[in-house]
Amino acid sequence: MKQPASALFTDFYELTMAQGYWKRKMDEPAVFDMFFRRQPYDGGFSVFAGLGTLFDSLEGFVFREDDLVYLESLGIFESSFLDYLRSFRFSGDLYAIDEGSLVFPGEPLARLHANLIEAQVVEGLILNHLNFQSLIATKTARIWLASRRGRIMEFGLRRAQGPDGALSASRAAFIGGAGGTSNTLAGQVYGIPVQGTMAHSWIMSFPSELEAFRAYAALYPDKSVFLIDTYDTLKSGIVNAITAGRELVEKGHGFGVRLDSGDLQYLSAQVRRALDEAGMPQAGITVSNDLTEEIIDTLVSNGAPITNWGVGTQLVTGGRESSFTGVYKLAARWNSGEFVPVMKFSDNPEKTTNPGIKNLWRLFDENGMAQADILALNGEVIETGKTLRVFHPAADYRQLQITPTRVEELLKKRLEGGKRLGPPASPREEISAARTRMEVQLDTLDPSYKRLLNPHVYKVSLTQKLKDMKLTFIESRYSQS
Repeated sequence: MKQPASALFTDFYELTMAQGYWKRKMDEPAVFDMFFRRQPYDGGFSVFAGLGTLFDSLEGFVFREDDLVYLESLGIFESSFLDYLRSFRFSGDLYAIDEGSLVFPGEPLARLHANLIEAQVVEGLILNHLNFQSLIATKTARIWLASRRGRIMEFGLRRAQGPDGALSASRAAFIGGAGGTSNTLAGQVYGIPVQGTMAHSWIMSFPSELEAFRAYAALYPDKSVFLIDTYDTLKSGIVNAITAGRELVEKGHGFGVRLDSGDLQYLSAQVRRALDEAGMPQAGITVSNDLTEEIIDTLVSNGAPITNWGVGTQLVTGGRESSFTGVYKLAARWNSGEFVPVMKFSDNPEKTTNPGIKNLWRLFDENGMAQADILALNGEVIETGKTLRVFHPAADYRQLQITPTRVEELLKKRLEGGKRLGPPASPREEISAARTRMEVQLDTLDPSYKRLLNPHVYKVSLTQKLKDMKLTFIESRYSQS
């Protein structure tokens, strides 16, 4: 789905800076990196998402006439600058990691080459797309792994952050491992399987629970999942579900049940026993009720006989993490006909950036497992079979020697002159490929990085040349103070 094209989808200070660059004739080439600072959920990995929708927005990013009228009304912008904005189009180049890839703090997920005004004005757009969807894809992947790669249904539409948040969350959740969604629009736009059972209101609208189940079974004999906790799960819900379910089975159909409250460990075991004793071992059990990855992991570890997991609020809102910590920082600026690296310093060492135009490489061992990601200066090549000495981004004394069996360059050019390279994939093809990539890459990550609690920290390191450049900046700064 095309996102709103108005270029007013930007922070106001980007426009005030843009006018300043324009007046001072500073609209020259620049390079910005998008990266994130820490793993959400204290996890060991994140899933990169949002790239496909970002492409749509960048290609349609224009100032409409009503946008310019509004800016003029603010009394801040000169008429000549507004004329400049009238013809504004994003015409830069964008390099990015494949959507659905596993990513780690400090590494450039996207690198933008554009004139300074363009690069500045699209900052908010880039971060909005990539931060939110990466958060939700990461949350979903954690839930999916906690279920032991089980069947996850996303149904958080009613709790999501507005209509666009709901649609973006459904898209990202599919990339992260959800097998279906309750969001019908997401089904239409992205081809995500739409799923759903019934609400308690359906059952309460009939004279009895059994009549409600039978009515639903008559309408949807091949898609009946009975919600059994409206009145009493064990005394009436499962009893009536077995009665209505037996009638379906006798006609050659199947059915399932859903629990939405109570002690899911105890109730699922009791419901499973009742179904098996009734001769219906094929009937599955779906559970919901504000599930998190920790709850799901506990239920699975304790052997709860649950077939499907319905996750809403905790998935589409990000749960206990309100945002992905993605930032967008200048890495190089134009000076006297060439790019010169720049570096941000901070009183907080973790906010100090890595200077220059950089590439990102992933190194694999002889078993195909990811060993480390390496930040290298543009033009450096990481070679298979060649021992490489790399350095911790923040600690001078920590270094590592790696001899990779396979290497992969992760940043690839996606947009050139503001347009996608080659014909765009359909939204459905895009998220399907990203979902497959996520699954494949999880298999290349050691289990120690995928633990829910206290995961091992994946290595992200700098080459000797990049480390030397960074140290030169640091020494120069402190020699002047």
